[in-house]
Amino acid sequence: MPIAKAEIRTLIPHAGLMCLLDSVLEWDDESIVCTSETHRDPANPLRRDGRLSALHAFEYGAQAAAVHGGLRARSAGVAAPPYYLAALRDAHLQVMRLDDIDSPIEVRGQRLFGDGGNAIYECHVSVGDALLADGRITLMLRT
Repeated sequence: MPIAKAEIRTLIPHAGLMCLLDSVLEWDDESIVCTSETHRDPANPLRRDGRLSALHAFEYGAQAAAVHGGLRARSAGVAAPPYYLAALRDAHLQVMRLDDIDSPIEVRGQRLFGDGGNAIYECHVSVGDALLADGRITLMLRT
């Protein structure tokens, strides 16, 4: 059963328009699949000069990883600790902008390493079969 934006907001610290994901389509202990249409929103806080750089696809991926961590923590009966995005590796962009993409984007995160503390996720942002961006993000526990 999909998870809506209102519930996503309870799982991550991003408030208001900075909560970029619209729904979680599916998740398990190792991965998550989310969707979003906020890349087309003129009020998206990441836009500059009316455009949304494809580089921000990695923020979508980081938020998917944060939601995944929140869901995993909740299923274990605890609250997720606060994290920050510490590193981006092997990043590839297939487009220059996100705001001119007419369809909803899909954001996939696969946990490669980490449990309770630091974590590394592989993220893919796509539209249908078309890959827009992919890379690995490292999340570090905020101390």
